[in-house]
Amino acid sequence: MTAPELQVDLDALAANIAVVRARVAPAQLMLIVKDDAYGHGLTAVVTRAAAEGVVWFGAFDVREALRTRAAVGPKARVFSWLTVGADEIAAALAADIDLGVGDAGFLEDIAAAARTAGAPARVHLKIDTGLHRNGIRPEEWDAILGRAQALATEGLLRVVGVWSHIAEASDAEDDTARALFEDAVTAAEAAGFALDVRHLSASAASFARPEFRYDLARVGAFCYGIRPAGGPGQDELGIRPVASLVATVTHVADYAVTLGVGSLHGLPSTLAQHAHLEVGGDRREVQHVGATHTMVAPWRGAAVGQRVAVFGPDGTSATDLAETIGTVGEELLVRVSPLVRRAYPGR
Repeated sequence: MTAPELQVDLDALAANIAVVRARVAPAQLMLIVKDDAYGHGLTAVVTRAAAEGVVWFGAFDVREALRTRAAVGPKARVFSWLTVGADEIAAALAADIDLGVGDAGFLEDIAAAARTAGAPARVHLKIDTGLHRNGIRPEEWDAILGRAQALATEGLLRVVGVWSHIAEASDAEDDTARALFEDAVTAAEAAGFALDVRHLSASAASFARPEFRYDLARVGAFCYGIRPAGGPGQDELGIRPVASLVATVTHVADYAVTLGVGSLHGLPSTLAQHAHLEVGGDRREVQHVGATHTMVAPWRGAAVGQRVAVFGPDGTSATDLAETIGTVGEELLVRVSPLVRRAYPGR
């Protein structure tokens, strides 16, 4: 085999999920599966996570929410926070998807779809706590609550959650965001909504700050073993990378070893002359990233046909590579082309 392959260890995924669930308890884990489960393959990931007892899944868009529902069946709760167009809303309602609502217009669109479907939608209202990644502005919150009450009275929706994103840039900024979130929750409850869930934190805040966990912690990166750039290491977090990008040595010369993986497979060309791979028991500089190949400083014993981990749990991690070019480990994983085969050893 000469083509690159992304090898995904589902047992490592299960182990990471166990660590995360223990850390965020008594809050529940919402496993985030955006971008094809961070490039790991959505169907395989959510099937294993459901078998491990995960009951909440977060999908960026309806397309991935529907794939998740198909994989995990009717008992799990699937949350989607980006919906475009009446057809997508109708499909989401038919599949019993919880919908995040960040503006008044979308609330009306959902109500219209629910009126046609003859069944109420489950919605989570999003308060903008300062990140401005959509969300209802605080000065508009009471008006939205009033409109949601009217639509609920019509039997068109149920407000089951309040949620938001935070920047995780500093404790002070996050504390300000949390205060706004608390005010929004208090107002929703005072308006008569019996909330099932409140959710604010993602990976980093859910680990570091218990007061941010509420009922659900939305965790993606840590479940996949992706440590934060510039943050605590994977050993400190108790997690392990789940995926290894494996490539084949296609040519050996005195000046370089060539691997059969390149930018068309998703490897950033900017890694050249910045990043190092751990190969042959030592760190080897990435010299060049072409369209279909990568040249690395040679090592003793390199041979054509040898399989090498570009990143993975036993050497250079995705975040190690990402830090050399000023980005995060998630980017390297979601960049891996869908044409690269996903393999699940032991499955």
